[in-house]
Amino acid sequence: MTEDPTDPITARFTEWFRKRPTSLEFWELAVGEHSLGCCFAGESFSSLLLRADMGESTRDALDDCATIDECVALDDRNFTVPLSSVTALRLREGTRTRRAQLTVAWNEGATGDTSWTLSNTARGAPQTDLVRTLADRNGLADADVGIDSPRLAFL
Repeated sequence: MTEDPTDPITARFTEWFRKRPTSLEFWELAVGEHSLGCCFAGESFSSLLLRADMGESTRDALDDCATIDECVALDDRNFTVPLSSVTALRLREGTRTRRAQLTVAWNEGATGDTSWTLSNTARGAPQTDLVRTLADRNGLADADVGIDSPRLAFL
């Protein structure tokens, strides 16, 4: 199946970040009928003294996007993944002491599998309802989509 440039956004994971060695990268995931758009929203240093959420203006711009193509066009680091290539979409619920985590894995064909683990920001909602909705989506029928509860949920 080819990617549809007019693939409308049907769901969006917002307020997530990816830990890098020296910084935090803020990412938003836009889900369409046929593709997943991974959108870079900003970057902040890992140091507690220099930390700031730099993704607000990009999140506002993403709010105005109607299609995956529009989202991806906002930054050179943005990319799409066909939903048929997604192998896992797992949400680990947060607790009082640990942030919620979203793991997304996809197959890139000849280069193999790629997996990202994103953590929820302090202002972000865990988005469990969104994962439950996506679990029933035909495009993700072959993917491992679900929600994991931590063993010690009271911590």
